[in-house]
Amino acid sequence: MDAAEFRRRGKEMVDHVADYLEKIEERPVYPDVEPGYLRSLIPTEAPVEPDSYEDIMKDVERVIMPGGTASEATLVSLLAARCKAIRRVQLLDPKKSEAEILSKLVAYTSEQAHSSVERAALIGAVMMKKVPTDSLYAVRGEMLKKILEEDKAAGLIPFYFCATLGTTPSCAFDHIADLGPLCNQENMWMHIDAAYAGSAFICPEFRPLLNGVEYADSFNFNPHKWMLINFDCSAMWVKKRTDIIGAFKMEPLYLKHENQESGLVTDYRHWQIPLGRRFRSLKMWFVFRMYGLQGLQAHIRKQVGLAKEFESLVRADKRFEICAPVVMGLVCFRLKGTNELNQSLLKKITKSREIHLVPCQLSGSFVLRLAICSRSTEFRHIQQAWQHITQLAFELLQEHHH
Repeated sequence: MDAAEFRRRGKEMVDHVADYLEKIEERPVYPDVEPGYLRSLIPTEAPVEPDSYEDIMKDVERVIMPGGTASEATLVSLLAARCKAIRRVQLLDPKKSEAEILSKLVAYTSEQAHSSVERAALIGAVMMKKVPTDSLYAVRGEMLKKILEEDKAAGLIPFYFCATLGTTPSCAFDHIADLGPLCNQENMWMHIDAAYAGSAFICPEFRPLLNGVEYADSFNFNPHKWMLINFDCSAMWVKKRTDIIGAFKMEPLYLKHENQESGLVTDYRHWQIPLGRRFRSLKMWFVFRMYGLQGLQAHIRKQVGLAKEFESLVRADKRFEICAPVVMGLVCFRLKGTNELNQSLLKKITKSREIHLVPCQLSGSFVLRLAICSRSTEFRHIQQAWQHITQLAFELLQEHHH
């Protein structure tokens, strides 16, 4: 491709993206394809002769378009905490082997936490216990304390707690202001996973949800979830960098460089699992400059406002109930009645392909979740979604009566 063709194709690509964004409402909300659908649509080998650019773009529309992250930070914090705990125990009792200590270490997280937290414990080869939550699906200090007492009495070593601000099922907020001092007192690493909700803390009105963050050893959120940054982009903050570096530092000669220990350069490859790094912060820099703080705050406030609008539509309909507090851009709701009824409603919604809802289980109930995700969602979309849901609910209840 020479410069002239590159210019032409570049302009076409911009048009392609703009058309996609302009007509996004016409596209199916969820891929209407079976897993493995690509196999029959693409050749089994790479072409010997180059394909024309036109053919490639046709295939993007024909083959690719129908189909349609924070987990590493949790793992990094868990491994750092594990390393710190082993060193701490060995200082007190040098005769203890690393293997012996490892078999006694316990990590804790909410029963509502994301499966990636359990996966971190699995990879880190440590026990992970689920802490029960209160009626609003949040972990409180006394609940963790009770389990810690039992486990310490049994000779186990609690070393890590992953608190969640904005759980995946219902966007619940663990009580970090109580949990933090408890973790500090017990020599436990407190990691905060605020994958989705973290972006909202740029608005002063949501800042109180972050009270207690001062007790945390590490904190993570995903700007790609809500801060208008494309996938993937996950930001992690660590209180004491030496804790993380101590767990990961490898210094082969071929990775040494001059500014290493001068303190002028922070060598982030020691802070993560892969040694290579993509320049993800550049995406954030662009978005911050294009929107400014006020633009980003306005985006978050608008989406929370839309969720509140949807909540009031649900509350106004006696057939439905709200299942968890609406704090951010997520509304948990269901038809009053059995789980089977709600499962049938979700099947109807999914089949008609107007909107896409992902369910969850809360206190044994099958719950529907409406998440406001797209930058371009407006109030009319919320109204359409609700009209659509109530229409399908009406049909479903008619069928049940007959």
